[in-house]
This record gives sequence, C-alpha cells and structure tokens, in this order.
Amino acid sequence: MSNQVYLSVGSNMGDRAANLSQAVAQLKQIPGVVVQQVSPIYQTQPVGGVVQDDFLNIAIRLVTSQNAHDLLNSLHQIEQQLRRKRLVHWGPRTIDLDILYFNHETYHDQTLTIPHPEIKNRRFVLISLLDVLNDEQLITQTKQQLEATPDQNWVEIYGNKR
Repeated sequence: MSNQVYLSVGSNMGDRAANLSQAVAQLKQIPGVVVQQVSPIYQTQPVGGVVQDDFLNIAIRLVTSQNAHDLLNSLHQIEQQLRRKRLVHWGPRTIDLDILYFNHETYHDQTLTIPHPEIKNRRFVLISLLDVLNDEQLITQTKQQLEATPDQNWVEIYGNKR
C-alpha cells in the first residue's frame, strides 16, 4: 500500500449524491485500495461550454498497491458499473473518476496523463483537493494554483444556497 493517490470524482446525472456514495463504496471494495479521506461534497458549475446540470464533486485520498494503469482500469470498471456513457466530451455523466496525482510520478501515454492536465484550470478540483491533501509540496502547489486559476465558476458546499 505504498502508492499515495488523489482522485477527483464528479456526477451530474441522476441521483448525484448517491452516485458519489456508490463510487466511494466501490472504491473501498477494490483489492489493494484503502480510502483514507473523502472531501465534503461540492456543488459546482459545469465546465466546458456544454449545457448541462450542475455537478456534485468530491476529492479522495487513497493508498493502493496497484500501479497507476491498473488503478485506472479499476476506475473505468466503476464508471461502467455506474452506467457512465462517454457521448459528449465534457458532457453530462453519471460518474467521472479521475486520477489527479499518483505519488509524485508523471505519466503521459495513450491511456493516462498524470498529473491530470486540467487540475490548475478547475476551481472545484483545487478546492476539494485542499480538503484531503496531506503532502506539504502539493498543498503549497495547490494553493498557488487556486490563486492563479483562470476558472471563475462558482463552487459551494453542497446544500448551501448561493
């Protein structure tokens, strides 16, 4: 269990909160994965220009004995079980699980890019990530990215009214 991993999880179709809860429950069932911390749920404005419902998002800190590619395959299986359909880029989805960081490693191949290239452009990722980070280098970097992000979309704790 030596790999420290941070995920971003989002949903904007169906029972969004239940989708997040089911994703976390399924993560906990993966052999070699221990979920250490889950952020509060944030309601967020959709990104990318596609007209769609607001998202609920969380960040997760976990440790795993799986390598990055095997973990990605496990995340894709959860997405399939929760009926994720990849129809429109940045479009509506029942669930979306993204690996943000895998240790301090860098991957860039046909199936995996880590760190996730959109972290610095997503307030909802940066804000929820700060709730679960326990790595001083990433905390400092994330705070700097949050101050500098071009993303001006609203992000609120779920249940609070704007």
